[in-house]
Amino acid sequence: MRGSLTKHERRWSTDTLPAKTTVSSDTSPETEYNSAEEFVEVTIDLQDDDTILVRSVEPANNINVADGVDTPASASVSRSPTIRRSSSNRLRQFSQELKAELIRRFSWNHGQAARVLSASPPAQSGSSRFDSALAARALRKQRAQLDRTRSGAQKALRGLRFISNNKADGWDEVQKNFEKLAKDGFLYRADFAQCIGMKDSKEFALEMFDALSRRRRLKVEKISGEELYEYWSQITDQSFDSRLQIFFDMVDKNEDGRIAEEDVKEIIMLSASANKLSRLKEQAEEYAALIMEELDPERLGYIELWQLETLLLQRDTYLSYSQALSYTSQALSQNLQGLRKKSTIRRMSTEFLYYVQEHWKRLWVLSLWIMILVGLFTMKFLQYKQKAAFKVMGYCLLTAKGAAETLKFNMALILLPVCRNTITWLRSTKLGYFVPFDDNINFHKTIAAAIVIGIILHAGDHLACDFPRLIHSSTVNYENDLRIDFGSQKPTYIDLLKGPEGVTGILMIIFMTIAFTLATRWFRRNLIKLPKPFDRITGFNAFWYSHHLFIIVYILLIIHGNFLYLVHKWYKKTTWMYLAVPVLLYAGERTLRFFRSGFYTVRLLKVAIYPGNVFTLQMSKPPQFHYKSGQYMFVQCPAVSPFEWHPFSITSAPGDDYLSVHIRQLGDWTQELKRVFSEACEASVAGKSGLLRADETTRKSLPKLRIDGPYGAPAQDYRKYDVLLLIGLGIGATPFISILKDLLNNIVKMEEQADSLSDLSRTSDLSWSNDFSTPKRKKALKTTNAYFYWVTREQGSFDWFKGVMDEIAELDQRGVIEMHNYLTSVYEEGDARSALITMVQALNHAKNGLDIVSGTRVRTHFARPKWKKVLSKLSSKHCNGRIGVFYCGAPVLAKELSKLCYEFNQNGSTKFEFHKEHF
Repeated sequence: MRGSLTKHERRWSTDTLPAKTTVSSDTSPETEYNSAEEFVEVTIDLQDDDTILVRSVEPANNINVADGVDTPASASVSRSPTIRRSSSNRLRQFSQELKAELIRRFSWNHGQAARVLSASPPAQSGSSRFDSALAARALRKQRAQLDRTRSGAQKALRGLRFISNNKADGWDEVQKNFEKLAKDGFLYRADFAQCIGMKDSKEFALEMFDALSRRRRLKVEKISGEELYEYWSQITDQSFDSRLQIFFDMVDKNEDGRIAEEDVKEIIMLSASANKLSRLKEQAEEYAALIMEELDPERLGYIELWQLETLLLQRDTYLSYSQALSYTSQALSQNLQGLRKKSTIRRMSTEFLYYVQEHWKRLWVLSLWIMILVGLFTMKFLQYKQKAAFKVMGYCLLTAKGAAETLKFNMALILLPVCRNTITWLRSTKLGYFVPFDDNINFHKTIAAAIVIGIILHAGDHLACDFPRLIHSSTVNYENDLRIDFGSQKPTYIDLLKGPEGVTGILMIIFMTIAFTLATRWFRRNLIKLPKPFDRITGFNAFWYSHHLFIIVYILLIIHGNFLYLVHKWYKKTTWMYLAVPVLLYAGERTLRFFRSGFYTVRLLKVAIYPGNVFTLQMSKPPQFHYKSGQYMFVQCPAVSPFEWHPFSITSAPGDDYLSVHIRQLGDWTQELKRVFSEACEASVAGKSGLLRADETTRKSLPKLRIDGPYGAPAQDYRKYDVLLLIGLGIGATPFISILKDLLNNIVKMEEQADSLSDLSRTSDLSWSNDFSTPKRKKALKTTNAYFYWVTREQGSFDWFKGVMDEIAELDQRGVIEMHNYLTSVYEEGDARSALITMVQALNHAKNGLDIVSGTRVRTHFARPKWKKVLSKLSSKHCNGRIGVFYCGAPVLAKELSKLCYEFNQNGSTKFEFHKEHF
């Protein structure tokens, strides 16, 4: 441990050395003193080599602080010389560092160790110093034995599990694995991890195997079934002491009961490897020194079992900074438990009423749409029942014509949900309170499904029913009922198909079948893997290009509608009437996008390539580009494709003087875009984020970009809610980064306005001040709290928004925003594979204020969040509140969150309104 001290600029010592300067200080080194702050009297030595030697630490309760001078108020402390702020530059330089270190050491009972060491004279011999150190450690050990009786240690006693709870009774499964893997009745060391279910942590399992073997004074390469059962029994032992001993033995390879710094480094690297934390392995030496500094203040160069136990049991001391949500334990589950059981009828009626209340916007729009379709179908059905052709073709004709009328309406209506500029404008009007514009894509898909049904009815009835009846009709019936519509000569089946009506109809079916098929989730998201060259028909590109076949489809539809067998007057051919307004509106939108994208000229300011196949583009913001947080825009790169536009959430805030987007490589277009920008980037210099970077000073020219937007999204309505719960999975965090920045900017502005108003009111008449403050209150931000949960699988993902998270943590003095990072590659808290990672994380954050996983001030939690618990905490903390839940990520979790919101809304006073991002 002493050898590592030279690596640090500042050194802390509790050893007794010859004193150069002895100072007694009973001060807290803050610039402004708080009378309620707890003080301690500290006797220190300031050495020439920048070592600060702690001589003693004593409580000091009667301190008077005035005019920058700390004056002892009692005789008990009068022996300490008075220190003024200006008396020593060195002391002022180290004051903040000293306070943090002393508070930490005092709370962890190091004061007794320091006092024991200071009891010896400065010139004591080496053996005496060693004896003093042993005595100090003995006192700390005695004090540490009391820690188990504290309530804070109870949770830790349930931790340090080698096998998760759901596998603790899994001996039957282990036995089956043994039968599969055993050779000649023995399980070899290399197969041990797979046998006990730790295949993903093989190195960790092998170290555990060796530790258990050393207990039996053996070094074996294979074990029998009976020995495996013995090993399993020890691993799954419910005793904390037993599990702790195994963990200690894994590190203590020479079995001397002591762990040196090198051993700690090795177990940190092992834990980092098991949890896929590659960066942590690179800093293992630094973190090993941190643990030794904490557990070995006497500098004996080793730690023992009880010290490791103390570290684990006192985890809450250092994890207190992460306890963000305050709530009462009595109210934890109140929203999920009804006060009494309800009858089946009452429960069903309650669920129905809630469902209507939750989905009334969708319900009335769908109901209106269905009623229109039913009305159109019925109208045509009755109309054609009066025609002579009905006598020959029967109800097949009526069904085909009714379906045709719904097709004309749906082919017109399906364009409206994708008129993005119109939707963005309408959602900001009062119509947004009644129409669910956030579901525009879902409604688009629903209409598409109705079109498919309409095509089946219309084309199916014509091809399989109408036409056969026509060609097989008698001459008399044909002459009397059909001659006026089909001509003097009865057509054949081929004649009906090769006419304008038949050809256009068949071509439309072919083109729409291609477009509909490639638009399905299986093809659009590459879920179907086809051999080359057929793999080109899967993915977003195939979906995007195939959808342009609808240009041809609409032209054919207009032609098809003008060549009808049974309609001859032009004003009764209504297809063009249905299509005119929607087609012109959509064409106008595409024209606007074309000209606006050329008008919005942007200049790339910065490009950064991050781990996890993510890169960010930062560009200049056009003066006319006005947007809200949560909105998105389309991006085109002519160097990749002159036709393709792709949507991306805007990650900059409206108040920023630039635009930024974060893009993850998911398809062909994004892969090529990353390649193009990577070629223009250079290796990142020290102190700057990203693996590769490029800016305006880069020698290589950056590709050109075109943008179009902004467009509305659900998250832009965050200001409507008192409390926000923002949940992003992986790259799904992008819409919420802008919201957090914008929220913070607004809070800062409001505080500045409040301060300005307060200053002005002191110099103004009270009545005038009240009149002046009235309009300010109207602009008050409704949102009072925001909780951001970001769940990701890779440690490198935290680099994407590292600067943003640090900025929020620094500026949010009121604690309005709470950020929670979750890394799912790390085993959950309580697992032995992550126990040491958790301890190092807590120690480093307490000392340096940084999280070792994300590199930010935001603590990283391990495993997946327990969403039921998260919502329960929020409902308890914000009773009777209205919480907006915004989610962007995988559809599977969306269903779970939506269901949880439904359950909490049914049984509690807090209302959760769930919103999901759609692209």
